Amino acid sequence: MANIKNLKKDINYVLGDVIEYTLDVSTLKNEQKKGDQIVDEAIETFDGLIAKVNAKNVENKKAHYKAINQELETKAKALVEKVNSL
Repeated sequence: MANIKNLKKDINYVLGDVIEYTLDVSTLKNEQKKGDQIVDEAIETFDGLIAKVNAKNVENKKAHYKAINQELETKAKALVEKVNSL
């Protein structure tokens, strides 16, 4: 992990792409309500991950940020799977 700034950018870009993909797929499949639920979940995930990145009382910062990166990866995959199942 290079630094906190890059981690925040990764979170923003990955979840932004998931939201964009969700909106495209939900529009094509005419499932806007389900798409909106997935977008809301992506926004909640974004807020939660950014809050974890900004946490100040962390003992092992390297392990903490690595765990956040792993969580981003797993949650993004889960959201994409939900979109694909629309």
